[in-house]
Amino acid sequence: MGILACIGVISPFPFYYFLWNQPQTWVNLCGKDRDPSKTMAMVSHVFKLIQFVSLYSVSTLSWPPPLYFWPLILFGQFLNFRVYQLLGEAGTYYGVRFGKNIPWVTEFPFGTVKDPQYVGSIMSLVACVAWVPFLYIFLWVLGYLFMIHVESKEDPASRAKPLS
Repeated sequence: MGILACIGVISPFPFYYFLWNQPQTWVNLCGKDRDPSKTMAMVSHVFKLIQFVSLYSVSTLSWPPPLYFWPLILFGQFLNFRVYQLLGEAGTYYGVRFGKNIPWVTEFPFGTVKDPQYVGSIMSLVACVAWVPFLYIFLWVLGYLFMIHVESKEDPASRAKPLS
């Protein structure tokens, strides 16, 4: 199950890389009737399920969790919730890349925590290290670090033009 779990954990990152670098292709694939951010969100949720099933397949669960679990998971999930609350679905799922006008947000955690959604996700993963072998946490975190790097180089000229 190890190699399949590794593949499952890293499975969404080629998709995210493609969407970041080829937003017009995605907008065209979605067509006029489908919102590209909403469609990306739906596909991303399927990938997230694959990732969770992959982690679960190699996990050894026990109770109670280590003391470090609670602050990491609670603050990590708070960051994720807050980012989604402030940006909405379109802002979270590459709306800017798909040609949408997403307002700039400066409220916490933006302006305080660099890449708050990724930081929150990494914190949540690290919280689970007592149950999940390090390799799988490491691969998932590497995927996030890779996407932080990819998304740090955004050329506004490469944004998609919305279909009319």
